Amino acid sequence: MFTRSATVLLEENAGILMNWLNSFDAVLTDCDGVLWVYGDVIDGSVEVMNRFKEMGKKIFFCTNNSAKTRKELLVKAQQMGFNVTENEIISTAHSTATYLKQRDFNKNVYVIGSEGITKELDAFNIKHNTVGPDHMTGNLADYLSTRFKLENNVGAVVVGFDEHFSFPKIAKAASYLNDPDCLFIATNTDERFPMPSMVIPGTGSLVRCIETCAERQALVIGKPNVSICAHLIDDGTIKPERTLMIGAILIFYWAIIADFKHY
Repeated sequence: MFTRSATVLLEENAGILMNWLNSFDAVLTDCDGVLWVYGDVIDGSVEVMNRFKEMGKKIFFCTNNSAKTRKELLVKAQQMGFNVTENEIISTAHSTATYLKQRDFNKNVYVIGSEGITKELDAFNIKHNTVGPDHMTGNLADYLSTRFKLENNVGAVVVGFDEHFSFPKIAKAASYLNDPDCLFIATNTDERFPMPSMVIPGTGSLVRCIETCAERQALVIGKPNVSICAHLIDDGTIKPERTLMIGAILIFYWAIIADFKHY
């Protein structure tokens, strides 16, 4: 039977704390809402992650945010004070491009998303459409007869966060996916972004819409799916049984980090 338990590390003695620290070699951490909230760093997160690295732990920042490239996320993290390199950033945009590259993909990609995805595709010389608004003016019949156009040689549809999501994009994605050989990839399925006075649809809402129309399910790259870090497992960089995953709420405190220096 599955059971849950929680340990408050601040209440444990040094021996138990050290046993816990020695039980993992790598740390994968979520970013948004865990290390920072939008542009504001969460108290203690910089010290925790930098101390892990000082202790010899492999650290990886893992985000479902497909709107930014690894380089852009790296700049943000370093400006906040995190001691991290580009290779220690795991993003859905980069992981999606890597997935296609590993499959020797040589067709065009239809992207519903942002430049974070297309820039990562560019790094692997993978061709794609231009992202941005794709509006439908006039009525549906007029649009379909005069302006609806599908590109040739599209072999994959990639769906990420797209603030310009529209009816034409749904129709185009579903039409491409009518070909069973066309790959269907979602960067993540985070459903929404709750805010104080409103709810903003997340990538998952867009993915579900395309899935419904295309009558197909997407391969999801982002957390909590293992695809986002499969390359690290495959090449032996991390071992799942020796890896700590931090998500949802940062459960560490500066007091613990201060104690590390005494052991």
